[in-house]
Formats: sequence, C-alpha cells, structure tokens
Amino acid sequence: MKGLVIALVAALVATPAPAEAHAPRADGFASLNALGVDGTTGGAAGRTVTVSTQADLERYATAAEPYVIKVRGSIAIEPYGKEIEVASDKSIVGEGAEIVHGGFFLNGVHNVIIRNLTIRDSYVPGDWDGKTKDYDGVQMDGAHHVWIDHNHFTRTGDGLLDIRKDSDYVTVSWNVFSDHNKAVGVGWTPNVVTKVTMHHNWIRGTYQRNGSIDNTEAAHLYNNYVQDTGLYGTMIRGGGRMVVENSYYRGVPDPIVAKDPASQVVQRGNVFDGTRGRTDSAGAAFDPASYYAYRLDPADRVPGIVARGAGPLGGQRPAPRRITVALDGTGDFGSVQAAVGAAPRGAVITVKPGVYREIVRVWPGRRDLTIRGATGDAADVVITYDLPAGGQKFYGGTYGSADSPTFGVLGSGVTVEDITLENSYDESVAPSQALAVRTVGDRIAFEGTRFLGDQDTFKADTPNRDVVSRTYLRDCYIEGDVDFVYGRGTAVLDGCVLKSTGAGYVTAASTSDSNRYGFLIVNSRLESELADKTVHLGRPWHPGNDPKAIAQVVIRDSWLGPHIKDDAWTDMGGFSWRDARLAEYRNTGPGAAVTADRPQLTDDQAADHTIDRYLGGWRP
Repeated sequence: MKGLVIALVAALVATPAPAEAHAPRADGFASLNALGVDGTTGGAAGRTVTVSTQADLERYATAAEPYVIKVRGSIAIEPYGKEIEVASDKSIVGEGAEIVHGGFFLNGVHNVIIRNLTIRDSYVPGDWDGKTKDYDGVQMDGAHHVWIDHNHFTRTGDGLLDIRKDSDYVTVSWNVFSDHNKAVGVGWTPNVVTKVTMHHNWIRGTYQRNGSIDNTEAAHLYNNYVQDTGLYGTMIRGGGRMVVENSYYRGVPDPIVAKDPASQVVQRGNVFDGTRGRTDSAGAAFDPASYYAYRLDPADRVPGIVARGAGPLGGQRPAPRRITVALDGTGDFGSVQAAVGAAPRGAVITVKPGVYREIVRVWPGRRDLTIRGATGDAADVVITYDLPAGGQKFYGGTYGSADSPTFGVLGSGVTVEDITLENSYDESVAPSQALAVRTVGDRIAFEGTRFLGDQDTFKADTPNRDVVSRTYLRDCYIEGDVDFVYGRGTAVLDGCVLKSTGAGYVTAASTSDSNRYGFLIVNSRLESELADKTVHLGRPWHPGNDPKAIAQVVIRDSWLGPHIKDDAWTDMGGFSWRDARLAEYRNTGPGAAVTADRPQLTDDQAADHTIDRYLGGWRP
C-alpha cells in the first residue's frame, strides 16, 4: 500500500491561485488554430435560441447554420439511448438542464461546445459490461475542435465520453464522470493523431477508462481528481504519448499505466493517496508547453478545487432517500452500483427481484446506507460477477482479493438484507480464489443474506492491520470449500449456516496480534453433504508470513456436522495452529468433540467471547 506519495519533479511551477473554473472560452488543444478552425467558439457566430423539448433540440443541433442552443429543464430522449447528432458550429449550453436516456453524437464535425449539462441514465439494465448497446453520453468520431466543459456524465449505456477515430483538438475540462463502469475512452484508431487536453475533471466511483488513452499524438492531463476506481486510473495504450501533471489519485489501483511497449508517459507532481500498484513512467512523451500556455494548481489542493468547481453550474439534484433498483425499468435505477453512487447518507435502497450481473463497490465516502432485497427472500435478488483473484488483468498483474470481489464494502455503517451475493467464477477452469464479498469499513451488517462462492467466499478485512473493522452477520448463509470465511477483520456470525462444498477449511483468520477479537461463530450450523471427517474448522493465515497475524477464532454454541474432522484445526504455511487463538465452547452435533486437539473455553473465558464483546458496544 502506498500511503501518501508526492512526486516532486515538475516541469512547470504551479501558482497558488486556482485555475479559472468558468472560463469564457476554450483552453488547451481546443483553443488552437488548426485544420482551418481558429480555436473552438461553437455557435458564437450565430443566433441564440432556447429549447426545452427534444424536437427543438434536434432541430437546432442538426441545422447547417451556427447556433448557441440554451437548454432548459429535463429532456427525456426517445427512443431510449438515442444520441442526438450535432452539426458543426454549435454551442449546447445547459441552464439547469439535463439530458436523460440519451446523449450526443459528433460525427466528422468541428467547432462544437457542450457545457453545463447533466447527461445521465441511458444504462441498459443487466448490461453492466456495456456490450449490448453503444449508448454513450457523448461520442465523437473524426471530430475536431470540441470543448466538453462543466458537465456531469453518469450511468450511460456504454462509455460516458468516447473520443474516437482520429478526433482532434479536443479539451475536456471541469466535468464530473461518476458511478459507472466506463468513464472516458480515447482511441479506436491505428493512427497516432489525436491531441486532447483533460484538466480539472472529477472521475469518481467508476470502474475503468479513467481515462483510457490510445494512440494519441499528445494527451495532456493535469489537475484531475481521480477517486475510488475499481480497476485502474489513467492508462496510455498503443503508440500514444501522454503527460500527467499535478493530478490527485485517491483510492485508485494502478493509478498510471503504460500498457504497451510503444506507450509513452511522463508523470510529475502527482499525489497518490491510498493507492496501490503501478505509477508508470515510460519514454519522453512530449512538452505540453510547446503547444499552448497553461497554469497548474498545486496537486494537494486539487480535491478541494475540483470538488467545488467541477460539474454544471447550480449543482446536482439530490437523490431521494428511498431508492428503488429494478431491471424492468420500474425503479429509479437499473443497477445497484448506480443507486449506491447516487444515494445520500441514510438512504434505503430496495432492490427488486432479478439477477444483477455487476461489480458493486460501496466506496469509503458512502456511509449509513441500507441495501435490501424487495421480497425478503435472498434467492429472489442476486448480485453476481465472476472475477477470480488470480485472474490476469488485461494490462498485467492479477486482480487480487481487493479488486476481484463481486460486492465490496469500503464505507461504514452499511446494512445489507435479503440479497444473494455471488462470485460465479468456475474454479474448474483454473483454480483461484474467487471472493463474493469483501468488507473493509466498520459497522457493516448482513441479515438474511447469502454468500456464494468456492475458495475465499467472504473476506472480513480492515484498512490496515492496526485498525479494527467490525462486521455482523445474522441469519446468513455462506458456502465454499477453502478458507471461505477469512481475513483480519472482526466478524460475528450469529445464527448462520456455513456449508462446506468441498474438502477444505471453514476459516482462515489473520487477526492482528493487537486485536483481541477476530471471528466469533455462534448459534450457527456447520453443514455439508461431503463424506465424514473431510473438513477442518480452520487454519491460521499469516499474509506475507507476517508473524504478528495471530488468528483468533471461537466457534461456540453451534451444531457441527459429521464432515468436521476430529483434528479440527490445522497448520498453514509453516505456522502451527497451536500458536494461534483457536477454541470451541459448548458445540453439539456429530462433528463436535472435546479432545486434546480441540481446545475448549472455560466458562469464565466464554464470558469474554460474546457478541457484545466482539462488537465492542455497537448494536446493529
């Protein structure tokens, strides 16, 4: 884990005054005189019109003459997902406006400005991968001199913003890209032509393309705030050249990646806060100052500057505190991740029946949420995906336990009820851990929830080994074969069913030696259809051979099936189980026994191993 790392080498000295958040004209590459166009002025040479309907918006956007088109109100685009074509010499400027269920298409045009709009919700329910429909927020093919400024892009059908097929002289500034799989993509061409500036954008709660920059002659990214992404941060691909300056990456795996041998990236003055993985530098790239003048804000001030200034003027409509998710279009959102991203503190998200194939992250800033199935039967609402921890990322490395879980809770005060959480990876293809759930935040509760997987189904984790994070599971069902309840967090499993689906181990705790309480399994049933005496209760996990990871597990007042071995605890990685803190108390069933190899708590010791003690005053 890289804590707070500041790259101090910078080619330009950042001035203390913040950049101009609401500039009257384009800067960066969109400001240059090239290809017969002297900067990007949009429809400034024409009339100004105001529209509030799709018909009027399309009429003026497709007209041959220049227009400044002011958009008011909420325009729901029909048919769903349609991208309105935009002709050359247009400014489309929102006045408290939003484009819902659609977007814009810039095909071979020039001199276009899109500002101050919210472009949202063309997501195709059930298609988190974005493979069935190409519903982008803004797509440009072969366009040049385009300025995308002060918009909010969220929950579209494919990419939020796609800059494609030799589009050139593009500036993307002061936008918010949020709560979606694919944020910003540049490329879709073998030619190394595109020149693009991206500055003061806030990319948050997205999974990939943050951005993904392919075969650019010059991609200049500065003062961007990239926060809480699922896969990677900023990537240069193919023969592209990229410079990344004074940007701030928070909670991002692999913040800066040079994917291919010919990819070049110069990065300087960036802040990496709570990140891990790659921060690549490769080649000489180019000198942005040889194209245009610009001013850098100090990187450590970028989160505040961008959070205050990015997105449409006038802010965003607050989401309701009661939110419904449905695959059939009857909900507020079509994906669980979208609902989580939009939810205010204290919101209740109700998920209607269906199979939701998506990766869900409750990011650290999301607190005090409830996510519940609509019917009260966990089998009716399934959130599933199939990433293995040992699977290879397309740019190198493996997903690991942090990036592969289907459902990850990094925030605190989160409750999940009556939902199935599944990692459907088929281990017969290639053996690998495949996490269904990983919890990192504190005060996380699951009730009536099913956890489905094979190896490492549920990981109770913490932000670091010195932090205690508590998770409470009541009346839950967890299945797996190897170490399917594991980690260094504090977890209470109360009235749960733990089903072993293969010979292996139920638990693999890695409790910090400074934490008295690891796993408490109480009033539960350990079941299996396997042969007798084929499963261990657990083994002590020492990540990285950490000698201070001293597993702590108590299984008490529970029923143990005949699949539990007589020698219920076993060694792991050269560490003896006898050096760990492993014990039972008052268990029953054919798998229960009191022997020298089955340490038992005394009555006095048992009084210190209760739900209240493990939860430390928290009452879920």
